[in-house]
Amino acid sequence: MGFGGISPFQLLIILVIVLLIFGTKKLRGLGGDLGGAIKGFKKAMKEDDSQEKPEDQEQLDEAQDGVAEKVADTAEDKTDGEKS
Repeated sequence: MGFGGISPFQLLIILVIVLLIFGTKKLRGLGGDLGGAIKGFKKAMKEDDSQEKPEDQEQLDEAQDGVAEKVADTAEDKTDGEKS
């Protein structure tokens, strides 16, 4: 038993029939088109990820600035309290 009840011999027969119907040039072109589509999809996914990272980094920087300001304010309040 092979894939879903299809034996390797039956797959070979199907591949030969497809090759006879479409020919090698069309199959080669179809493979090239499929490969190009996959490359384009991967490139688009990488571009989408790279566009999201700067936004996340900006939010992180803003949060760090806010925390730094609060720490500085707290330190000033403590030093003012000690002087009084």
